[in-house]
This record gives sequence, structure tokens and C-alpha cells, in this order.
Amino acid sequence: MTNMVLASANRDKLKELRKLIRHGGIVAIGEIIPGWDVEETGLTLEENALLKARAAALATHRTAIADDTGLFVWALGDAPGVYTARYAGENCTYRENTDKLLNALSGEKNSNRKASFQTVIALVTPEGEEHIFHGLVEGQITEDHSGSEGFGYDPVFFSTELNKTFAECTTEEKNRVSHRARAMRKLNEFLLAST
Repeated sequence: MTNMVLASANRDKLKELRKLIRHGGIVAIGEIIPGWDVEETGLTLEENALLKARAAALATHRTAIADDTGLFVWALGDAPGVYTARYAGENCTYRENTDKLLNALSGEKNSNRKASFQTVIALVTPEGEEHIFHGLVEGQITEDHSGSEGFGYDPVFFSTELNKTFAECTTEEKNRVSHRARAMRKLNEFLLAST
């Protein structure tokens, strides 16, 4: 299979997905169409992932994948949810997002800090065939940043399976249990069955 196009400008996400893909490869759409962007107007992770993958497949005439990921925190009524990447505003930093989250949970006890990371990966072919793959991991939000690995909310997301934050994990540990890895395993199984 020709390299699939990743409909994202997020270099950290591209790096992680390249380690997880088992069949074929991934090229970032920005390497084909510099400055390419699409507004995420969907109200769900599925809608946003499909919106991005459809636009990338149309623009490049290649099979495209897009990932949309949300952090759902119990005490915040499942916020930030679909707005996870821009929780602290457009063009915010990872640190601004995590600081806003920790401030919002200030004073909440452990039982109220339960959270889940959910990833939806959409695959869209140039012919318009569409497939969706889901991944979920549960944990809780810590009271402070811990660890220096990973990206995004990793320093404040405590994995109950690994008994540490994602930022305290090696790449291999995180890729055993993470939401994105679980969705990618399903995509890999689909690609293997399709060859």
C-alpha cells in the first residue's frame, strides 16, 4: 500500500502513529500540501476525524487517516471532550491546557478525578470508502504534572493499568495501553485483512 496521508499538522501525533503503524507508512499532509488545514467543526470525535480524513483524501487522491482524541473528565461533565486540543484556547500550548485542567479540578478528590482518553481514527479512501476505529483508556487526573515523556496531557493523566502517568512511561509502555495504540491496533488488523 502507498503511504497513507495523515490529516494532521501535529508532529507529536505523527511521530507516535508512525511507531504504531504496521502495514504501509504514513506521510503528513503538510509534506504534500504545505499549510493545509481544515476546521474541526464536528460535535463528536467521530465527526471531526471523518471531516479531516475526507478532506485529506479529496485533496491528495490518496487513502487518508485522521485521528481525533478527547480527554473526558468525570467531574467536569466529560469536558474538555471534543475541545481537548484547544481547551485553553486556539493555538494554546500543552502546558496551558494542562494548567487549565488542573485549575478546574482544584479541590476535587481522587474519586472525582476519574478520566478517560478516547481516540477515533477515520480511514477514508479516494473512492469514498470509510472506516472508523476506536480506542479508550481509563485513568485519573493527577494533582500536578509528573514525568517528562510524551506530549499533551500525558504529565497529568495517571494510567491505572500502568500505575503511573503517561509522561512517566517509556514509549513502549504507553504504546501497550494507550487510547491511540488501541485504535491503531484495530486499524492495523483491518489493513492486514485487506491485503
